[in-house]
Amino acid sequence: MPTTPRPLRLDRRAFLAGGLGFTAGLCLAPGALAARRDESQRHLVLVQLSGGNDGLSTLVPYGDDAYHAARDATRIAAESLHRLDEYRGLHPALTRLAARYDAGELALVQGVGYPGPNRSHFKSLEVWHAAHPDGRVAGDGWIGKLCDARWPQDAPPELVVHLGKDVPYALHSAHHPPVAFEVPETYQWLGDGQELDPGADEPARGGGSVLERLRRVQRDAQASSRRIRHAAAGYRTDVEYPATREGRALRTAAALLDAGLGTRVVSVDFGGFDTHSSQRGRHDELMRTLDGALGAFLADLRGRSIGAHTLVLVFSEFGRRVRENGSGGTDHGKAGLVLAAGAPVQGGLYGAYPSLTDLDGGDLRYAVDFRRCYAAALRWLGADPTAVLGEPFEPVPFV
Repeated sequence: MPTTPRPLRLDRRAFLAGGLGFTAGLCLAPGALAARRDESQRHLVLVQLSGGNDGLSTLVPYGDDAYHAARDATRIAAESLHRLDEYRGLHPALTRLAARYDAGELALVQGVGYPGPNRSHFKSLEVWHAAHPDGRVAGDGWIGKLCDARWPQDAPPELVVHLGKDVPYALHSAHHPPVAFEVPETYQWLGDGQELDPGADEPARGGGSVLERLRRVQRDAQASSRRIRHAAAGYRTDVEYPATREGRALRTAAALLDAGLGTRVVSVDFGGFDTHSSQRGRHDELMRTLDGALGAFLADLRGRSIGAHTLVLVFSEFGRRVRENGSGGTDHGKAGLVLAAGAPVQGGLYGAYPSLTDLDGGDLRYAVDFRRCYAAALRWLGADPTAVLGEPFEPVPFV
């Protein structure tokens, strides 16, 4: 089984533990800085809604009698929704995203899942992150495989960036470790160089080359740290991001993409979606948080050249059960909802809304394999989806 992904957290312990393995990825090829400014190169932003987002409270089937029969405490009134048609509407808090839908820049993929669904957070996330039913044992994460296929050589250290604590397995790569930090100010080299000074004990033969490799990693790590902190500190925008962790993360994402550091994939984790009890108030707040942060990000990108080259995918490990439980919440389900957003997106509804009466053990049946969403993103990024996913999947045509 592959080991836990080792992100590029450039503190002293991470450097000493994994520095040699980072050497190839950290050495920048001549002319790489100029290539980074090529605006034709595309970006992917992944937003994970961890915990299992309730799709029926996000894209609400208000026109279905079965919805009203199954939901009481979590039911959302039809008159409060952003109605898309006579059957479904977006959550009342998703005002900015509803505007992006009206502008043709938001795609809603309905009934997304995978064969043999698993209601465990950990196992289901493994499947989504590895893009394989076997999870981690299938090898690197799907973004790691994308990097090998699309940017096998001369990749900058900032190629893949995760903004948050826990790096998702999707970014696991034997050759392209991700940069990871919560806020740019914490991404800095913390060593003082003394660990690399062999003093009188330096071996007379063979040790010099190893020491030079370590010093080169340190120099490049320090340079990457300075680039990222400078990009974040110098970023200027007229768009007001919400003062939330999610808002700050997506503002940092915009800064990194705009700076032209060579970042091609950014990952952000929005938590709190495991709404087993008192769901209505909690989920309402989660939707406000999502709309505020993502809405600001999309508005910011619309005024920049990178906006035309940035695709956002929003996903969760599974949906939730159709019938609410006795605690005013919903339990782990199966099929869910994927959002694709941004200027490159052909907005609209994709797939059919799953039946609320023809259920799979009380859960929505999936009809769209999530790897079809990945295939669309991979093809748009210029990668061969089959090479990354291991088998052919017809891309959902939202981009």
